[in-house]
Amino acid sequence: MKGKKITGKRRSNMKHKVSRRHVLVAGSAALGSGVVTRLTRAQQAGEVKTPDSAFVYCLNTSTVRGQKLPLVQELEIAAKVGYTAIEPWVNEIADYQKKGGTLPDLKKRIADLGLSVEDVIGFAEWIVNDGEKRKKGMEQARRDMDMVVQIGGKRIAAPAAGAVNSTDITLPAIAERYRALLELGDQMGIVPMIEVWGFSKTLTKLSDAVYAAVESRHPKACVLTDVYHMYKGDSDADSLRLLSAQCIPMIHINDYPANPDRSKIADKDRVFPGEGIAPLPKILRDIRAMGGKCVLSLELFNPQYWKLDATICAKTGLDKIKAAVQQSMQIA
Repeated sequence: MKGKKITGKRRSNMKHKVSRRHVLVAGSAALGSGVVTRLTRAQQAGEVKTPDSAFVYCLNTSTVRGQKLPLVQELEIAAKVGYTAIEPWVNEIADYQKKGGTLPDLKKRIADLGLSVEDVIGFAEWIVNDGEKRKKGMEQARRDMDMVVQIGGKRIAAPAAGAVNSTDITLPAIAERYRALLELGDQMGIVPMIEVWGFSKTLTKLSDAVYAAVESRHPKACVLTDVYHMYKGDSDADSLRLLSAQCIPMIHINDYPANPDRSKIADKDRVFPGEGIAPLPKILRDIRAMGGKCVLSLELFNPQYWKLDATICAKTGLDKIKAAVQQSMQIA
């Protein structure tokens, strides 16, 4: 090509090609910039899925019960270490009131700390066969629900309190009684979650609680299960894949060791997530697959952990939960 003259026509064509090239490069850069901007906005809006997108991290106050702290201090620790939710017990709230605290003030403290009350642990005897006891249990449930509503709570646990050793309460009867509790919840503005207790002879298995929830025929029926209680009651963790986010809005997360065995293991033997033999990554994967946003509430009763500084105990638990969530992202 050396020595050849570039004619006006060829120069014009080359200019045209250069222009097109510049436009394509510039357009690609602009498009890339637009994608980055959209992703950033989507991330800010919570639309991009991350390991934490499917979960709310919650502290059940039993985890630091042994440190014998006031409820307000437990709340402050939960917020300080990074939980966004709290699950106190009704007796703690009652104690707070006895010492001069008011429920409106407690609600404000919780909100100011950036926490939500996802559930409160209660023990009203709504499930028992004895009609008079059940009536008193429903009255207790009403009082407990009122307390929970006043502090901004969303749900209340409904375990088989008063029926741990009962073998004569049928599942259809439980479903009917659970519906009555749900209807009371409708009046009070709270959702009772039927709870699995693996050590109990009533509502021992996840399937028992799911049956009662389904047969209650109530649109807000849901189940509170627990990694430890599923093991203790011999529920298959794989069964979680059959359920939906509406059925399982919350789970008590923990782990359990190989020893003592299932027949002898007790609440005190629960350990931090990842320190036992529970198939936590698989459980968390199946919960995520349900859709929705499930509350993972750390519930432990380990006396060894109660010897720790409460802040260290709560922070260690949260770190262990998040590590298990990360592991769950790695399995098919």
